[in-house]
Amino acid sequence: MRYGHFTRCAGLLVAALLLASCGSGNNSGDVFPWAALTITPTSGPDSFLLFPNPQKQADGTLQTNTSAYATAYYAAIDPANAKDTLDKWKAANGFGSGTGTETTVVFGDVKDLGYGRRMTARQNPDGTIAVMVENYLVSAAANYTYSSFNLDAAVVRDQRWHVGTNGIEYSPPPGVPVTANCGNCYAKFSNFNATTGQRQLAANLDGRGDKAMPGICISCHGGRADPLKYDGSFPRSVTSFPGTSDKDALAGDVQAHLQPLDVGSFDFSTTPGYTRADQEAALKTINKLVLCSYPLRTGTTSSLPEDACRRVAGYTNEWQGSAAEMLKSWYGGDNMPNSVFSDTYVPASWQTANSSAAAENLYKTVIAPSCRVCHLLRGTANQADWTGLYDADISFMTYNDAALSKMDFLNYADRIKAHVIDRGNMPLGKIIYERFWDSTQPDTLATFLESQGQSVHSNGVLLTPGRPVADPGPDRTTDSPATLSAANSLYATTYTWSIVSGTGGSLTNANSAQATLNGVTGNTYGVQLVVGNGSVQSAPVTVNVTIDTPGSLALPKAAGAISFADIKAFIQGSPPGCTGCHTPGDPQTTYEPPIFYTNYDRNGDTLINTTDDLWFYNDLRGRINFTDIAASPLLRKPTGHHHGGGTIIDTASTSACTGSCVGYATLGDYYKAQYNMIVLWILNGAPY
Repeated sequence: MRYGHFTRCAGLLVAALLLASCGSGNNSGDVFPWAALTITPTSGPDSFLLFPNPQKQADGTLQTNTSAYATAYYAAIDPANAKDTLDKWKAANGFGSGTGTETTVVFGDVKDLGYGRRMTARQNPDGTIAVMVENYLVSAAANYTYSSFNLDAAVVRDQRWHVGTNGIEYSPPPGVPVTANCGNCYAKFSNFNATTGQRQLAANLDGRGDKAMPGICISCHGGRADPLKYDGSFPRSVTSFPGTSDKDALAGDVQAHLQPLDVGSFDFSTTPGYTRADQEAALKTINKLVLCSYPLRTGTTSSLPEDACRRVAGYTNEWQGSAAEMLKSWYGGDNMPNSVFSDTYVPASWQTANSSAAAENLYKTVIAPSCRVCHLLRGTANQADWTGLYDADISFMTYNDAALSKMDFLNYADRIKAHVIDRGNMPLGKIIYERFWDSTQPDTLATFLESQGQSVHSNGVLLTPGRPVADPGPDRTTDSPATLSAANSLYATTYTWSIVSGTGGSLTNANSAQATLNGVTGNTYGVQLVVGNGSVQSAPVTVNVTIDTPGSLALPKAAGAISFADIKAFIQGSPPGCTGCHTPGDPQTTYEPPIFYTNYDRNGDTLINTTDDLWFYNDLRGRINFTDIAASPLLRKPTGHHHGGGTIIDTASTSACTGSCVGYATLGDYYKAQYNMIVLWILNGAPY
């Protein structure tokens, strides 16, 4: 059998006696059959709820999962600690004030974290929104899954099983008055101790250990996990809301959003007042409230009553509110005429009429149940066609749209294979992950991946996470001796390097994670890596290493001598002309990049000096994924992968060289050398 099951937790049997008097829902108190599986994600079970790029630091720690990261986040969204307890947070957000709209629902979160949830949501007269969620879990085991006992505990508010309270608010920056339609509001996340009510730096949401705020929330709310600034403060988004300054608008803005309530995936009690029918109206009220936090697309207007509370997105780097289309469809579309939730939503690009029956089936059977809950809140129009019409790419809104060039789902197959089949870090939530692998969804996804040239079977058996996967890094030109690293290989305990092509070369430490190639200048070597774990061996992977002399056109500097100054000189040069867009001041009026490449006062001391360079260096390292180098935005995006459709670093260009690349035969040759320089810099740890 491909998948295995664990037996139900004995603690739940005890819980059944404790909660025997409670009404149970449609699951009759049984644990769902997709309990803990033998498949585990890349970094072990604790990798659930961690960003795929967790900002790995030089000492091996993951910055986004540290107390320093959480402390910096709270300092940004609440610098005066005015909301550091649940009572203070509730008072600040108007709970129980008798004004505005406030409603409570109770449901079983079958699909997400498995909790019984008591959710109270409110919208204040000024348009700000706050959602308080009490979470109940009748099991502390690491292999827990959803049980209707959790729902029963939430119904009666049994404090023995209350594991924590989440606080989400949609409000302006600290100390800044709200503008019309909450035009300067953004989402902020807090977590409070169930017993003391004290705000927490970390929480254990899935039985697998504490993880730091805000990552455990924003990993599924569309947020970014950028590195802390050079001084340890929390990163500010580079964009600002219309009519506000950056200083006012961006404190702790992680570009996350409120989740809509997918009512069809919830479990409900049979206790009067807590059935689905009893709560359907309240659930719709909360979804309409969530809709108010979604912007209208840039440059659009709406006369629909449910849109009266929505602001217009002021720049295309902002998320364009793609989830609004789905949310409205749940209640009959525009005007939201239906009182009862019903989910038949399929984005137009995925529908058979515009793509194929296979694409529509893929959306309904894989994307909808396992991906969109997080992905639909991600992405910006910068990743689309530069017009603001789509939140394409990572939002999975488009399947195959010629107008989007390389920004649709179809052109993301390589990374889907890497995350789902190889690394095992998607789906990102534990319960969704386990249900995905205990279903036919992997086979449906495999059919798609193979149609895009991805290899996902071995001897007719679908590959699954947990097997050894060799990763010797990208092809490169370097000097001799050349360091070879298998650090990005997966699930590996043994390593075997061998030369499979090229003459005059030799290897040392060929049975370690780091080997050395001694080669002859001018020769290219195919170096094969096989990794293993016990008796299981990986498929062999070959990296091509060309040996050259430092100072040549192909290798301007020795591999170990490349520094941040070299990378900075390239990205500020022309070509490639990166600073035409990556510069403060919104040069295209509707476009803001996630990082600026020009020299400017980054730390606010009125000077532009070496300190600003250190800040720049720190920000640029955030564009490197040291846990999966090939996925680094610094490498992928400018080479045509989801970069507004553009191939900025075109290594195949046959155009003549001008400007910075004089001396190279073609522009492509120049770009090959500079791309190679970035690769070597990253492989050496990206030193300053």
